[in-house]
Amino acid sequence: MKNTKFFLLAIALVFVASFSANAQLQTPSLSPAATVSQVVGFTKISIDYSSPAVKGRKIFGEIEKYGVTWRAGANAQTVIEFSTGVSIGGKNIRAGKYSIFMTPTESGDWTVHLNSKAASVFSYMKDGKIDEAAVAADDAVSFKATTERGGNTERLQYHISAGDNQTATITMAWEGVKVSFPVDTQVAQKMEQFKSQF
Repeated sequence: MKNTKFFLLAIALVFVASFSANAQLQTPSLSPAATVSQVVGFTKISIDYSSPAVKGRKIFGEIEKYGVTWRAGANAQTVIEFSTGVSIGGKNIRAGKYSIFMTPTESGDWTVHLNSKAASVFSYMKDGKIDEAAVAADDAVSFKATTERGGNTERLQYHISAGDNQTATITMAWEGVKVSFPVDTQVAQKMEQFKSQF
């Protein structure tokens, strides 16, 4: 009798434990988190983003309107981090984290914004719209980026090319668009600084 009670209690505990584990299981995210990083020169460049799928939808021009600044990913903001200072769009940028925003256009090159506060684009909402002037005010830098049209990338992705190991090329590809921009990791300047210390 004692053994039967112990056996039934053990079965009940196993059942409760397995139910509890299953209750905590979450479904996969529709836009899974992704990270890409690359060391270029002396600088580690990392990008954290979420990767939505096209799923037969018209993304640019419909879901993401032309002329309206977009978070360049899904879920939370897309964040780029530089381990040392770099130069982008002709401007020196300090080491640290920046949010990437993009302003899509139907033709011509898109504008890329690196947000100095690493903020979400939705923190710039005013009366249900993105306050473009406020976005511009918090840009560490904004610039036109090379934009190619054609092909089809189902899931949004970022790529970092080391190139000549001095200048990186950052590329965002999604649907039928690729947006690329160079990042000068300032290898020569850093070498000069190092030499001047001795």
